[in-house]
Amino acid sequence: MATKIVIKKNTYFDSVSLMSLSTKANRMEGVDQAFIAMGTEMNKEVLRNVGLMTPELEEAKNSDLMIVVKTVSDELTESVYEEVERLFDKKDAGTGTSEIKYSTLDSAASAIPDANLAVISVNGAYAAREAKKALERGLHVMLFSDNVSVDEEVELKTIAHERGLLMMGPDCGTAIIGNTGLCFANAVRKGSIGIVGASGTGSQEVSVRIHDFGGGVSQLIGTGGRDLSERVGGIMMLDGMRALNEDQATKVIVLVSKPPAKSVEQKVLAEIKSMSKPVVVCFIGGSEEAVVQAGGHFAKTTKEAALKAVILSGVDESTIDKHPLNLPLIEEIKAKLKPEQKYIRGLFCGGTLCDEAMYLAMEKYADVYSNIPKSPEYRLADIHTSQAHTFIDFGDDEFTNGKPHPMIDPSTRIERFMREAKDPSVGVILMDFVLGFGSHEDPVGVMLPAITEAKRLAEQEGRHLEIVGYVLGTDLDTPSVGEQLEKLVAAGVTYASSSTNAGLLARGFVEKGV
Repeated sequence: MATKIVIKKNTYFDSVSLMSLSTKANRMEGVDQAFIAMGTEMNKEVLRNVGLMTPELEEAKNSDLMIVVKTVSDELTESVYEEVERLFDKKDAGTGTSEIKYSTLDSAASAIPDANLAVISVNGAYAAREAKKALERGLHVMLFSDNVSVDEEVELKTIAHERGLLMMGPDCGTAIIGNTGLCFANAVRKGSIGIVGASGTGSQEVSVRIHDFGGGVSQLIGTGGRDLSERVGGIMMLDGMRALNEDQATKVIVLVSKPPAKSVEQKVLAEIKSMSKPVVVCFIGGSEEAVVQAGGHFAKTTKEAALKAVILSGVDESTIDKHPLNLPLIEEIKAKLKPEQKYIRGLFCGGTLCDEAMYLAMEKYADVYSNIPKSPEYRLADIHTSQAHTFIDFGDDEFTNGKPHPMIDPSTRIERFMREAKDPSVGVILMDFVLGFGSHEDPVGVMLPAITEAKRLAEQEGRHLEIVGYVLGTDLDTPSVGEQLEKLVAAGVTYASSSTNAGLLARGFVEKGV
């Protein structure tokens, strides 16, 4: 094996760009490993774990760019490195649009005086500092970076609240502001439904279901996943609700989150009483009674939230294709599975999509485990080893530390998929495929070879392996949801029309009766 190491001093690129470049480099023919990242301690730890660390790399500073390429020969390594450089050149050249680079946030804000929003994606050690600078300049902030402390988050959101600004994040993965998708977002119809989401893929799912049901989105305000925690107190959720209540383009408001802290949920529900617009509340696993008492519209699932919002916005219910659950299909698949094929294995890129499927399974089965359970007793002893019904969020920090998010590089779940497919107790494997800005250009295509091989091996062993796939996307995305579904169907995968239906199908397929 031959390894080439290049360290570029004081050369900064944001983490999203570098993850994307690393993914492309690792797909090149003959590459054993390619690693492109800033010289942070976290990235160095990844290099140590994969056996690529050298004294030279140990000396790299946080502001230095590290490029490591390992192949079978010196010649190939040099060739791959040259191609990596070309990838950087392509990024610099853009796609025909004009791109102006600034070395600091201050210089960018000074050069563009009418700018009103900053998207920040830097190492977590510096993220709060840059976000504070932006807020002090009067800019709304979308903070994509994670590894920001809770104390820093509270400080930033307090500053934003006092100045009447949005502070979306940290760890805010999606937003649609002024009909422009930011970070991970889908191409959806413009309309009158506003979303405030403490969940990235949950917000995306509601937005694409709204589009599918004939409605449109006015704004999608992300809050970051910790906003509804006891410590943060829902500052951004509450400010987002008020902003949408004052927004003339918004007629209906949808709130999306995993289960919030009880005291924070009470604050959010109390705020509904002061809203002049209908509010649909989808807190996965939440209480219907509390929402109704507050004057809101309760939604148990993301699909129900989108449907209620679209109807409230004025779309004629009789014109909506609600995609009812295919009950005959459930009976057909149940008949194909052997008695010992009792379990679901959910392998997800999206955390809320994982949560939704998991909660639906928990309504039927007691032995449901995960790396992100609500109750600690159902946490997997080893996140790499499944128990009974298992639902994995590959976007959780334990899987993404120093690695691309699975929405950027979904290949991270391939090895786990093959292991689950060989387990004779598994009846259904459930997976999501997330489209949109910033996501992988062909998430289904990456999984197809593994899907084909898994089905072939199961057939050789005389058992049926049911694979359920859900594509989160719209007809306006690139690739479109239709193009991705065609690939799934051709590979013998059962496709679901929504995240909700995916979870319901999976739990129905393995139901054995009394």
